Amino acid sequence: MVLFNYLKGKGIDIEDIGTHSKDIVRYPYYAAKIANEVAASPMVRGILICSTGIGMSIVANKFKGVRAALCYSAYQGKMTSAHNNSNILCLGGACISEMEAIEIVEAWLNAEYEGGRHDISLGLIEDAEMTNFSTVQWKPTIPKDQ
Repeated sequence: MVLFNYLKGKGIDIEDIGTHSKDIVRYPYYAAKIANEVAASPMVRGILICSTGIGMSIVANKFKGVRAALCYSAYQGKMTSAHNNSNILCLGGACISEMEAIEIVEAWLNAEYEGGRHDISLGLIEDAEMTNFSTVQWKPTIPKDQ
């Protein structure tokens, strides 16, 4: 909630779809919801948080047009925006402090994509997506018990 309140305080329009539960949930449902929204609109960015961020990043990167990055430092947050034009940031809530999460998000949001030589790599990623992905995206509904 600290990160949510921090972003709201900065005037950033956000939608919290989390469970806010300590019970085990099926994180692929949540990652898919955000990944579908990001894939559908180039102006939308998302943040996914689970214990390590690993599972969320794996699921999110299964969606065409998504460039999800798991970051544990502000430097990584900055570089994934500047070089990869990432559109989903994944964080490990059990791996970083609340203050580190804020620093990473701040660096990710404030870094501008540099383009130039990085456009070549993003073009190659798009080529891979065109070959590897079908046109149908997985859009599950989050079960009520999650």
